Amino acid sequence: MKSLAERVAAYKPNPLLAGLGSIWPLAAGIAVAVLIQTVVGPALGPVYSRLLLEIGIAIVLAVSLNVVNGFAGQFSIGHAGFMMIGGYAASWLTYYGSIKIFGAATISGLQVVRYGGFLGAGDLLFLASCVVGATLAAVAGIIVGLPSLRLRGDYLAIVTLGFGEIVRALVQQTDTVLYPDEVAGKPMLALVDNVGGALGFGDVPRYTTLFYVYLFVVILLIAAYRLKTSTKGRALLAVRENEIAAEAMGINATRAKVAAFILAAFFAGIGGALFAHEPGTQLNPRELGFQKSIDIVIMVVLGGMGSITGVVAAAAILTVLPELFREFSEYRMIVYALALIIVMILRPQGLLGIKELWDLQGWHRLTARLRRKDAP
Repeated sequence: MKSLAERVAAYKPNPLLAGLGSIWPLAAGIAVAVLIQTVVGPALGPVYSRLLLEIGIAIVLAVSLNVVNGFAGQFSIGHAGFMMIGGYAASWLTYYGSIKIFGAATISGLQVVRYGGFLGAGDLLFLASCVVGATLAAVAGIIVGLPSLRLRGDYLAIVTLGFGEIVRALVQQTDTVLYPDEVAGKPMLALVDNVGGALGFGDVPRYTTLFYVYLFVVILLIAAYRLKTSTKGRALLAVRENEIAAEAMGINATRAKVAAFILAAFFAGIGGALFAHEPGTQLNPRELGFQKSIDIVIMVVLGGMGSITGVVAAAAILTVLPELFREFSEYRMIVYALALIIVMILRPQGLLGIKELWDLQGWHRLTARLRRKDAP
């Protein structure tokens, strides 16, 4: 008869197989991002490729906010503030960093342009700027979260709203962007205040592509799914349902909410960096104010607070709808708002509620039918 230690060892997973099981979703996601960049984008053309780019950025912002508003059950309406921090920090690094590191090779006239090819030195600087912007946004999440997440409901919403407006006001007080010939001799930290002020930061190199957007979409979706199904995610869901009962069971509710806030702020910073380096975009504090935060909240509420796939679908729908109604420019915002009202009346819990796409009966019936067709 086997000993207890031998029987326990028999249930231990193979480390190699476990590692491959963890890596394959990311590898598949990278392959999908490459396919979108090389096949789907060119097939759609420039107009619809730009729309696909905006859908990806909207997914990053909405799913990251869903970690706080959906999983943790809080109500943050200052998500655009974290987006602004990430966007401006990343833009500062790529703009002035390109001038400092690459010099005249990045300058065309008075504009700083993309340097190097795919995954060249310029792209690596851009990826570094995304990480820097996201990290600073996460630090801001700690600063805001620690004192304010002891609050609940409307009080927390007011705090996050105030935070977003403070960030916007501070950015508007900064100085104008310096031209490349004015940067010489000045250290990088001395240029932190030169990010455009109320006029915006419009000379940022355009590094955002479909590949990078959907690479970060994949990373975020994997992180959100694994968080939701992990013990920490279950703790967040418990806090959302009943904070007092969760604390009675030994869950540190404040710590769980702060962790969710930091993760959401981190990916909001990445969303801001992608938005700032998007072709044809003017990084402007007016565009990243209260209205932007409300747009992201609507995506989360419409998709279903706590549903990853529902929020992804809502982000895509709400990004596409204004474009579909563009021909009716005089009435499109009326129709858009009316559509939201109808959905909220008929489906107040959102498209999928707290469920995922694979939890629906229709999905089970479809997959069962496909399995029967594949059966010999």
